[in-house]
Amino acid sequence: QVQLVESGGGLVEPGGSLRLSCAGSRFSLENYAVGWFRQAPGKEREGVSCNSNTDGTTYYADSVKGRFTISRDNAKNAVYLHMNNLKPEDTAVYHCATDISLVYGDYGVIGCLGGDDWGQGTQVTVSS
Repeated sequence: QVQLVESGGGLVEPGGSLRLSCAGSRFSLENYAVGWFRQAPGKEREGVSCNSNTDGTTYYADSVKGRFTISRDNAKNAVYLHMNNLKPEDTAVYHCATDISLVYGDYGVIGCLGGDDWGQGTQVTVSS
């Protein structure tokens, strides 16, 4: 079982940036498909961005395309979510997960589903 610890959340003004980190232990994250998910109060959990470990396929939710970027640092056994131009609707608890599943439609990846191992989450609040 992979242990995951997220960090980097906080309070930021609209238009600001944050970088979330997900540190893995016990197993190497480069052997897993990984993803970032978020859940706002009263809302269902949403797949934000996911990345395949086999062919590099990456998914972004429509709401974050062009603003968020997922990346890996295999030397540090970490996955990051770079978030730019943050909006109040990005406010949520963000979790990373391993062994996620990418969902494919007729023209490519259309979503991602949560996996086996989850971190405890980090709060992101976007407010002026």
